[in-house]
Amino acid sequence: MKNLLKSAAVALLMGVAAVGAASAQELKVGVAAEPYPPFSSPDASGKWVGWEVDFMNAVCAEAKVTCVLTPVAWDGIIPALTSKKIDAIMGSMSITPERAKTIAFSDKYYNTPTAVIGPKGEKFDATPEGLKGKILGVQVSTIHADYAKKYFGPVVSEIKEYQTQDEANQDLAAGRVDAVQADLITLEAFLESDQGKACCDVKGNVKDDPEILGAGVGIGLRKEDTALKDKFNAAIKAIRANGTYDKISKNYFTFDIYGK
Repeated sequence: MKNLLKSAAVALLMGVAAVGAASAQELKVGVAAEPYPPFSSPDASGKWVGWEVDFMNAVCAEAKVTCVLTPVAWDGIIPALTSKKIDAIMGSMSITPERAKTIAFSDKYYNTPTAVIGPKGEKFDATPEGLKGKILGVQVSTIHADYAKKYFGPVVSEIKEYQTQDEANQDLAAGRVDAVQADLITLEAFLESDQGKACCDVKGNVKDDPEILGAGVGIGLRKEDTALKDKFNAAIKAIRANGTYDKISKNYFTFDIYGK
């Protein structure tokens, strides 16, 4: 009997230890391994900071999971998720029908327009007519690259793809491309820099196409991780309801980035 009780006690302790280990399990959350201000960027000490980093911390705390920010090359971030090198993506990834064929998404957590910027003093707009004959810069493997190819490919002289948004912006400032297309908030962050103020301004927002540009930004997840999806959806809803989302956003924006 004593042996049975001892065995039961050991089993119970092992069970408690297993539950503790599971609850303490870390989730690797992927972001693009590049500066993407104001959403995520390494500071001078190498620490990642930005709106999306603060959002990640708030959502993970609300969901009661431990999240470790994990930089991954953008063009390999979905394969990193599906191969279980990371457990989620919180890297300004737009929810699109094409991506939804491969991965699942949480509910939207922000949504902003897509814009085109170009040199100050040059008058053109973000339309096929306005970009005719120009060299347009975009980041590779993004909704902006897909959109540019569909709408501007037939009329521009070249669509130049870059590994990072920063590289595209730098080439615009240097005069190696005539315009750049990307998320408006990210482009505005560049335009607020000394280099951006000196060179460029917004030419306009592109015409919306939800099939390509998506329905806002969500957390990318493996299709089978339904429990984690539910947990993150509940956490997003909770931090919007309790004011945490707005408190974080006011540190970065003067408007509501949640969008329509």
